[in-house]
Amino acid sequence: MTNRVGLIGWPVTHSISPAMHNAAFQALGMDWHYDVMAIPPDIVTHGIREPMRHGYIGVNVTIPHKEAVMRIVTPDDVARAVGAVNTVDFRKLTGTNTDVDGFMGDLSAHQINVSGQTVIVLGAGGAARAAVYGLWRAGADVIVVNRTLERANKMLADLTVSAGVRERARVLTLDEAAEHAPTLIVNATPVGMWPNADDSPWIAGVPFPRGVTVYDMIYRPQQTRLMTQAEDNGGRAIGGVGMLVRQGALSFQAWTEREAPLETMMAAALIELAANS
Repeated sequence: MTNRVGLIGWPVTHSISPAMHNAAFQALGMDWHYDVMAIPPDIVTHGIREPMRHGYIGVNVTIPHKEAVMRIVTPDDVARAVGAVNTVDFRKLTGTNTDVDGFMGDLSAHQINVSGQTVIVLGAGGAARAAVYGLWRAGADVIVVNRTLERANKMLADLTVSAGVRERARVLTLDEAAEHAPTLIVNATPVGMWPNADDSPWIAGVPFPRGVTVYDMIYRPQQTRLMTQAEDNGGRAIGGVGMLVRQGALSFQAWTEREAPLETMMAAALIELAANS
């Protein structure tokens, strides 16, 4: 019998997760299948229990359900610290968050060491929570910038309660943050995502730091305007497809207890992105 896993979210139409997971299952000769389930926010509890009733091994969870699912499963230490679940195992009804290690693993793959470095994180949603927690855990000095300072302060307050991050993290305006000579800027907002590829979270009029590395969690388009701004100012730009693949590989391993074929998953993700660009 085919083992089934999948993705729940709203919307999920353009997800490339099925392509990369199913390519991995095929490469390893595994009788598994990954699909997507569009679950509206008002029925998330029913939506996560339905695949469980139908014998699914587990699911990935994406926007806007990552926080709501915390109330339905037992989150592990990482999920509790971040305040969001993105991977559920129905066999134990547990949840984890692979975004943290997926993000930090991709920084390491690009030889980016953040210990003792000043890092600006743009955003205050679930992706920003994962980034701030991972960066703080790795010894970075984190500056959070968000359009709504109140929301950014609440995020840090939550992370302080769960993990103690306030020690090396603070909230500033973009103007203030730009003056602190960051070595890395992480975009954890959807600004610049397809189809609004001409948008940038870096506000016009604020000088762009020279020589800075930008890590944009957006993977469609693969080259965002923010990434171009970094390169135009003598910096380096990295897109989010590596994080997507690495967090997916960690989910794969949690469900199957087998090492994920990372290169196969990356190739499948890039093919899918090219086909739908």
